[in-house]
Amino acid sequence: MMRKIIIAPSILAANFLKLESELNAFNKIENMWFHLDIMDAHFVPNLTFGHPIVYQLGKCARHPLDAHLMVDNPTFYINTFVGYNIHNLTFHFESTVHHDSLIHNIKNNYPSVGISLNPCTSVDVLPDYLLTMVDVVLLMSVNPGFGGQKFIPYIYSKVEKLNLRREQLNAKFQIQVDGGIEESQAADLIQRGADNLVAGTYIFSSPPYDARISLLRPNS
Repeated sequence: MMRKIIIAPSILAANFLKLESELNAFNKIENMWFHLDIMDAHFVPNLTFGHPIVYQLGKCARHPLDAHLMVDNPTFYINTFVGYNIHNLTFHFESTVHHDSLIHNIKNNYPSVGISLNPCTSVDVLPDYLLTMVDVVLLMSVNPGFGGQKFIPYIYSKVEKLNLRREQLNAKFQIQVDGGIEESQAADLIQRGADNLVAGTYIFSSPPYDARISLLRPNS
């Protein structure tokens, strides 16, 4: 059976002056999420869109919303995004010591929960019991904070190691990779076990967007 590969365009790279039409350009594409980078200028050195934009996206998007919290206080956003039509909500392992509590909070309020690791954070920090609880593990392939960065090559080995642990545990989480992904990296990441790829600049810088997504998802 062919694996289902999710492509998640990062809305941060879209044209915010015509955001609704940008979203509508993807309506006919299957197996897709919209990735929302929520940054607070503390956990990362950038400030992006907040609650009003996310609320409006939830009203008009026809694909699942994938909120990635790059913030010092994920609990605040977990609680205040309830009712915003978010499908998956991911927090950073590095942002808290209360991982179990946050996972349960998200599971009680959202269909899917993810946990993210910065590039230099080893997948070994994730205990087996957390890997059996989450739906997504997001591996950052750039240092979080700004779009348009270059892909960090050692992420390939992190994907391989995480995929091996997933197989050993018979776990069901998706391996999502985010940052600097272009056609040249996508095939290698998928081969190593990734099944959810986030791309912003690569997709939005060169319409038509369906053609760019097809290049990220070969043989689909």
